[in-house]
Amino acid sequence: MSDVFDADLTACADLVQRADPDRFAAAMAAPVAARRVLFPLYALAVEVARAPWASAEPMIAEMRLQWWRDALEELALGKPPRRHPVVTPLAGILSPQMAARLDGFVAVRRWDIYRDPFEDDADLTRYLEESSASLLCAAATALGQADEGVLREYGYATGLANWFRAIPELEARGRIPLLDGTPAGIRQLAEEGLDRLSRARAKRAMISPAARPALLAGWQSGALLRQAHKEPARVAAGQLGLSPFARNLRLGLQVSTGRW
Repeated sequence: MSDVFDADLTACADLVQRADPDRFAAAMAAPVAARRVLFPLYALAVEVARAPWASAEPMIAEMRLQWWRDALEELALGKPPRRHPVVTPLAGILSPQMAARLDGFVAVRRWDIYRDPFEDDADLTRYLEESSASLLCAAATALGQADEGVLREYGYATGLANWFRAIPELEARGRIPLLDGTPAGIRQLAEEGLDRLSRARAKRAMISPAARPALLAGWQSGALLRQAHKEPARVAAGQLGLSPFARNLRLGLQVSTGRW
């Protein structure tokens, strides 16, 4: 990638490759021009996801998140970007409005720092929408025309699928990731995710071809949500996932058909 990416973009790509192989695969399946948008945003996601776990001391973790909120606020206000391998390329792709809206994407991660459960279903929904759908909105709208309502439906479904896969580790770290972790509760959540995925897909035409590479990141979501719905015990057991062959096949089909 060194022949088409500068040092910052290469650093972002390397970070995503190490920390988030699924998003890396999705970005590499996108056109090169789209990767210039996707890699900085996915690198931001890696950095923000790591920040709450950077220290067992909550104040230090809060400070790590605040650093990113401050950096995004500066972009939102039109100030010169901080010299940083992720922030610098973000300044070239985020509008001030989108930088401001990504504040919620960072702020919601404060939940990760503490051991309190979600207050209610709305609180969990807000977490999933901010931590997943907001990033998707930023990526898609930076690439082309895209309806925000469709993106938020798709982003919620993608976030929920990823959340299900993260549950064993979250529980091992003393967190309470679900309000109802029973099989019935997991099935109900998975059904909601599948419903929202279906609603998004029914409005595919509202996502322009230019913006579609941003949706490659959710290429496994439907299959994972169906697994959780059919066999909810796989969630707690950490057995949610596709074979390498199935992963590659699904991603390849989405790239070749443009249908997500």
